[in-house]
Amino acid sequence: MSNKTLSYYNQNAQSFSDSTLHVDMSALYSEFLPLIPKHGHILDAGCGSARDAAYFKQQGFTVSAFDASTELAKIASTHLQQPVAVKTFQQLDCSNQYDGIWCCASLLHVPKNELPQVFLNLQHALKPNGVLYVSFKYGDSEREHNGREFTDLNEEGLTALITQHTELKIIKQWQSVDQRPERESEVWLNALIKAVPVL
Repeated sequence: MSNKTLSYYNQNAQSFSDSTLHVDMSALYSEFLPLIPKHGHILDAGCGSARDAAYFKQQGFTVSAFDASTELAKIASTHLQQPVAVKTFQQLDCSNQYDGIWCCASLLHVPKNELPQVFLNLQHALKPNGVLYVSFKYGDSEREHNGREFTDLNEEGLTALITQHTELKIIKQWQSVDQRPERESEVWLNALIKAVPVL
């Protein structure tokens, strides 16, 4: 995440958290959670307000979370009632740890040329047959908008990225519209990706 984007989130942490906390995510949860073992360990990567991590915790999953923004991590820790780490996707350095990793509207701030390494970090962090959920704003450009930098992806762009990783396999891609009020015109690319160990 660029310094510009990071400072945006640190300066607007409370208003960003407030605007996202009560968005209805049930349609996405229903795609992801059935693929995770009961009481499995889920990492909410780039967790923002920890809205999703808190829901997963309520459903009986073991949850870990991190965010690159110090200020958002503080808010998220309070909401989740457990520590939220301050780190970036580039700093994710563990192996064979999570049954699922949830990257909801968070990877979109990683510069496109850094995404291959970031997907490798995510692949390593997943257990064999673990599942990764990702979402990007729909498109094929890198752009700046309202003080933040975005990497937009479409199906072709994401497929090209994932095929670089022998152990990652896309199991589903679909488009959805933004659930926030007045944002219905924004289209998102969603994908479920599985870590399939090469024998």
